[in-house]
Amino acid sequence: MSDWKEYKLKELVVVNERSIGRNFNFEEIEYIDTSSVTENKFELPSFTTLKDAPSRAKRLIRDGDTIISTVRPVQKHYGYVKKSRENQVVSTGFAVVTPKKIDPRFLYYFLIQPEITEYLNTIAEGGTTTFPAFRADELNDLNIKLPDHSTQTAIAEILSTLDDKIELNNKINHELETLAQTLFKQWFIDFEFPNENGEPYKSSGGEMVYSELGEIPKGWKVNPIESLTEKMNSGGTPSTRRDDYYDGNIKWFSTKELKDSYLFESERMISQAGLDNSSAKVFPANTVLMAIYAAPTVGRLGILTEEATFNQAALGFIAKEEVGFEYVFLLLKHLRYDLNNLANGAAQQNLNVGLVKNYNIVHPTIDILSSFRQIVSSIFLSIKINQEEINTLKLTRDTLLPKLISGELEINEISN
Repeated sequence: MSDWKEYKLKELVVVNERSIGRNFNFEEIEYIDTSSVTENKFELPSFTTLKDAPSRAKRLIRDGDTIISTVRPVQKHYGYVKKSRENQVVSTGFAVVTPKKIDPRFLYYFLIQPEITEYLNTIAEGGTTTFPAFRADELNDLNIKLPDHSTQTAIAEILSTLDDKIELNNKINHELETLAQTLFKQWFIDFEFPNENGEPYKSSGGEMVYSELGEIPKGWKVNPIESLTEKMNSGGTPSTRRDDYYDGNIKWFSTKELKDSYLFESERMISQAGLDNSSAKVFPANTVLMAIYAAPTVGRLGILTEEATFNQAALGFIAKEEVGFEYVFLLLKHLRYDLNNLANGAAQQNLNVGLVKNYNIVHPTIDILSSFRQIVSSIFLSIKINQEEINTLKLTRDTLLPKLISGELEINEISN
């Protein structure tokens, strides 16, 4: 590491170099807001006309740029730009860092180090306010030590190989989730599940009967959501004034950890004393959790991979064996818009347990649910396995990142 040289970041990059100007010739733009990117995971693009775009839609990006939100740095709204398009515009809430004399990916990994994130959060103005933010030009004064360019590239290659595999697994999971949702819609919304001859039920003349929710297949019923479950309950939070209620061996999830995926490791653990002296309850593996308090988390889901507890802002659904947690998960995701509308009509934009329990849904016959589960259970298992691998890859990357970027660990020390 003796040949690494120290610089100010401003010697190597330009911050917010390009913005929309007179030569911008696109009426329709692909707009990227800060909430659309988290830990280099970009959500589906949002298209709008420049005229109708938010006033903060100003920054232009190019391949190799790092975008990092200046607001709430700890939320990790950052990403590395690949395959940019000329009509892509990002929010002024991003600092767009363009490399000039540094490997682009090495720059990205330097900026996303935990110690950099913590520092940016520390200097964010109004640290006790709702929207603490740092000034984009404050990035210029960061100190960075650099090896020669070939070493920068080699370090970035090691880390990006891990990220590429994470990205691939995320893409596969997205495709698997889309397949499961498509099957759900085909069977339970369009009523085109296979009949006894393997033909789509409704379009093959399957008998439909009237219900309060419209026409449904004969033999199906209208029942409250609770009828799908063995148990439905909200969680609880042990008193944060008691240190002995925490740092135990019982997993405890908060709603911010619900991201429509499997739940493995919780950010906090509670003790047996915390469990015994609160309304928290232990729920088994494959319990589906749904956030019921406050936008934007209302309706977000999670699936427990082992028994755990959760806070009172979430509702746990233990599906009946003949129904399956997969069906409950897909149903709740399908109902998210409707349930959000119920929450929006409430004073605090919250859902209460009784409202959800008694929400009427179309209840398929047990044989149809069983057939559906036989198909989608393998899809959900694949998603779970991929998510486990993603977690392992992230742990490996996060362990290597600060050591490689600082020079503490040399490339030749990493076994092939």
